Amino acid sequence: MAASILFNTKGYKATSISDITSLAGITKGAIYKHFKDKAELEKGCLTNMTSLVLSNLTKRIKEAKDAPTKLISILTYFEEYGNNPPFKGGCPLMNAAIEVDDTDIVLKKVVSNIMLNIQSGMTSVIKQGLERNQLKDIPNPEAYATLVYSSIEGGVMMMKVTDNDKHLLSVIQYLKDDIKSKTV
Repeated sequence: MAASILFNTKGYKATSISDITSLAGITKGAIYKHFKDKAELEKGCLTNMTSLVLSNLTKRIKEAKDAPTKLISILTYFEEYGNNPPFKGGCPLMNAAIEVDDTDIVLKKVVSNIMLNIQSGMTSVIKQGLERNQLKDIPNPEAYATLVYSSIEGGVMMMKVTDNDKHLLSVIQYLKDDIKSKTV
């Protein structure tokens, strides 16, 4: 967990193995017993952090009765995110995406796969909602899922940069209103 916290607050490239061993109170040997190199450790930390976020989201989605409620539950999760973030430093996926966009092909692929899986999951919810006559006026479910997901991440980014959740809350409210307008 020490490595995850450092990667998410200090950055992947700025965090050294020595930083991790100092914070965790372990030796480099203990790290390299489980990970062949720093890149593998970075990948493991990012995967673990996003798995926790996705697990919490999945639970909420499964508890929702229909597609509009599932989408609103995702928005509510991020609405609460500002006051109760699961990790210090903000969204681990967004932090990694910004840092590795052109510098770390391995971690970029991990980020890309996770983001595309999230977008794909939202697309599935939207398609099911359309098929079950729970949603209307969404001619391109994939594009709408991309819009919703990108808007959430943009709101989280603005919250982190401005130290104010008003932008995230504005995005969430807009999306909630839009989903309600598309609810049958």
